[in-house]
Amino acid sequence: MKNYFKISNTFALLILIILSVSCGSSEQSESTQGVQKFKIVVTTGMLGDAVKLITQSKAEVEVFMGPGVDPHLYKPTPSDLSALRNAEIIFYNGLHLEAKMVEVLDKMKTDKYVFAAGDALQEKDLNYPEGAALPDPHIWFDLSLWQKVVMQIGKSMAAIDSVNADFYLNNASTYYRELEDLSTFIEKEIASIPEERRVLVTAHDAFGYFGEAYGIEVKGLQGISTTAEFGLQDVAVMVEMIASRNIKAVFVESAISDRSIKAVVAGCQDRGHEVKIGGTLYSDALGAENTPEEHFSGVVRHNVNTIVEALK
Repeated sequence: MKNYFKISNTFALLILIILSVSCGSSEQSESTQGVQKFKIVVTTGMLGDAVKLITQSKAEVEVFMGPGVDPHLYKPTPSDLSALRNAEIIFYNGLHLEAKMVEVLDKMKTDKYVFAAGDALQEKDLNYPEGAALPDPHIWFDLSLWQKVVMQIGKSMAAIDSVNADFYLNNASTYYRELEDLSTFIEKEIASIPEERRVLVTAHDAFGYFGEAYGIEVKGLQGISTTAEFGLQDVAVMVEMIASRNIKAVFVESAISDRSIKAVVAGCQDRGHEVKIGGTLYSDALGAENTPEEHFSGVVRHNVNTIVEALK
């Protein structure tokens, strides 16, 4: 009888060990599957916001260029280069916005997924400012163009991760509709500014697509890239235009020095024309974390409200 109980206890212990190992293995497998995420690196905040909304829990998204960073002048740091090497997927704006990263990004295309937002557009979609050899890269400010970029992100992720294709495409479609509503908001608000006052003066010409899409004239002191320096002649021409057209407000940009706009304001004052700085606009970067402007939609609403309040 004693032997029977001894054998039974031993058998029961073996069963418990087997079940424990089996359950642990199953839980570990499910846990591993649950945390597996794509490593995605994105250059700009605007693009990063779209990628995060589309991939959500399926990816870890790192954005290089945070609040206040000028992408025209940005140089990748050693940690950036390390992140690029470790990434599985890279999204960047293209159209020469990340001018100092082009060579690095081109090299990355040989062994990982690399996508340029500008590739979602056709040549007819792009603006070429007078005398410019390169297209204006600030495509996010025409929301009809940004909608094309958003859908292309969804399609790119669906192609990479076909098992979750519907997830990415549905998220892209949801964001597409949100941009549609945002575009309607812009049209309504800009239309509230008297037509003769719809002139947007900024440090550099980042709002060309915005102006064309929503019916406001845009004047930038430095052209489409901040790599181009402004001179005294540029300031004099801008001052003349502002004074002759009785423009009441000009705008600084969050990622760019306000030196050029302050020079314009001073020039107007010397001429006897009072012009104020109407506020700060977000052009090439998003706002700080934990503010509405950390998201692209918040940036658009902030910009539009600031412009309307100053010019109306």
